[in-house]
Amino acid sequence: MDGPDFGNVSDDTDLVEVEPQKRQEILENKDVVVQRVHFEGLGRTKDDLIMPEICDVFKAKNLIEVMRKSHEAREKLLRLGIFRQVEVLIDTCEGEDALHNGLDVTFEVTELRRLTGSYNTMVGNNEGSMVLGLKLPNLFGRAEKMTFQFSYGTKETSYGLSFFKPQVGKFERNFCLNLYKVTGQFPRSSLRETDRGISTEFNFPIWKTSHTLKWEGVWRELGCLARTASFAIREESGHSLKSSLAHTMVIDSRNSTILPKRGALLKINQELAGYTGGDVSFLKEDFELQLNKQLSWDSVLSTSLWGGMLVPLGDKPSSIADRFYLGGPTSVRGFSMYSIGPQSEGDYLGGEAYWAGGIHLYTPLPFRPGRGGFGDLFRTHFFLNAGNLCNLNYGEGPRAHIRRLAECIRWSYGAGIVLRLGNIARLELNYCIPMGVQSGDRICDGVQFGAGIRFL
Repeated sequence: MDGPDFGNVSDDTDLVEVEPQKRQEILENKDVVVQRVHFEGLGRTKDDLIMPEICDVFKAKNLIEVMRKSHEAREKLLRLGIFRQVEVLIDTCEGEDALHNGLDVTFEVTELRRLTGSYNTMVGNNEGSMVLGLKLPNLFGRAEKMTFQFSYGTKETSYGLSFFKPQVGKFERNFCLNLYKVTGQFPRSSLRETDRGISTEFNFPIWKTSHTLKWEGVWRELGCLARTASFAIREESGHSLKSSLAHTMVIDSRNSTILPKRGALLKINQELAGYTGGDVSFLKEDFELQLNKQLSWDSVLSTSLWGGMLVPLGDKPSSIADRFYLGGPTSVRGFSMYSIGPQSEGDYLGGEAYWAGGIHLYTPLPFRPGRGGFGDLFRTHFFLNAGNLCNLNYGEGPRAHIRRLAECIRWSYGAGIVLRLGNIARLELNYCIPMGVQSGDRICDGVQFGAGIRFL
């Protein structure tokens, strides 16, 4: 054959070209057996807690599976919240009973201290708080946790003591007991509320859904925040005792809880008060639906729909502490916080029924500054929000209810910048144009800032 001379092709050259592929085939196809799993660093942790988390490692058939299942076991162990660090070592077996293809897997763990403390800040729905906490992790050796937390915020101060107990082998099934005192201020309603209560929760999964059953008993004290409070607020002042049963179901397939690019969320909550004691009786239903679709150019189209209804049971009207509120940078943008719906002398009273919907188009920042780094935390978005909040006459039929909810719809549109704070919260700086404004509504025409964990 004629042609340029590139030199003789040696056997070494052939091996270099196929070596990565052959090595991968050897790792994937070679049968191995995990003979032993060791733990180093265990102190007060019980063996029956960690065995279900690492049992899948023994089912691995080749080295690639051993590595993957060991990594999955490591993530499960960290999820328990009892280890500060978990490292994995894989080695060949040694000893008289060692097989020629046997492996030993060793987990080197560092347990958390018996008492830990924390100091941090927390972002709520347009509210910031300073949080001090004390924690007793792995209290009895099976991932139990006792936590005391003090929170001081711009509008709310709270104390809380909680005990958390997961089911061994099924961390998603857990029980929680809470004792708390919360004092909150609501300037838009000239209201101050102090809650002292106890609650129990049981969380468990069913197929692709997660469920929470909750009982809560709370002694509530309502008072006026200012001397100029309306008569309606003064009428609500006083003490009440609420005992309620609640159930929450969540289906969440989103890839992120703050700025998802795909997936859907459905959350349905029901609360029944009065049948387990107390002097407050009502049935409360609300839901949240969100759909996300990734488009071209790294854009995302997101739609949300919220709704809820409160039905008083008995002769007493509903309490201002149980009603729904709407408006603000986390719901219908362009309106002030909780400033939509019934009001008396400038104090907003909330409503017994509401709905709110939104459409968002999220896009990357122009010219992609800081791509692959800090710039990926920012998104621009264009939005259209709408909603309504009112009281219903439950003697009327469903058509009358729908007609009332469809009257006097508030809506707004605009654009802004979104900053993602990890996978916990987000900040928004928007330019809003409110429309459909009704008498008594407070608007924010122009620039509006919002911070929170739950946005429409």
